[in-house]
Amino acid sequence: MAEEEDRTRREDGEKKRRDRELLELVQELRVALTGVQILFAFLLTVPFTQRFSTVTEFQRQVYFFTLIAASGSVVLLIAPTAHHRWLFRQRDKEALLLAANHFAIGGLVLLAGAMTGAVMLITDLLFKGTTTIVVTAAIGAALALIWFVIPIMRRIEHGENTS
Repeated sequence: MAEEEDRTRREDGEKKRRDRELLELVQELRVALTGVQILFAFLLTVPFTQRFSTVTEFQRQVYFFTLIAASGSVVLLIAPTAHHRWLFRQRDKEALLLAANHFAIGGLVLLAGAMTGAVMLITDLLFKGTTTIVVTAAIGAALALIWFVIPIMRRIEHGENTS
């Protein structure tokens, strides 16, 4: 009887952990999605401005990369919602959480690329040359360091798998 009670407590604890992790993920996705949706909406309007016809080939390519990265980010950051809807009540929350985590990380990678591209495009339109290189490198490095390198280093310090 005691073994069954222990197993039930463990299962309840695991269920509560998964529920908490899912709530945390949803909150995180809300923050990321708001940012990427605003960026994506802005990018969709850019080709319809008067100045867009005067952009250089380099700026046009940066714009296209940025648009595709933002689109991909939206796809990946919304994917956990679609999966949750399709898999609702299938009692497989652990697999859903693992997939959603991978989607969220992929979405953040693409969002970092889109943000860096947007900064590059605007800086190149305003200043060109060295300023564009320095500002873009600084933003890209800051995003990489703060969003990826520091958390990965913490996981390594704690001996956790980084996948």
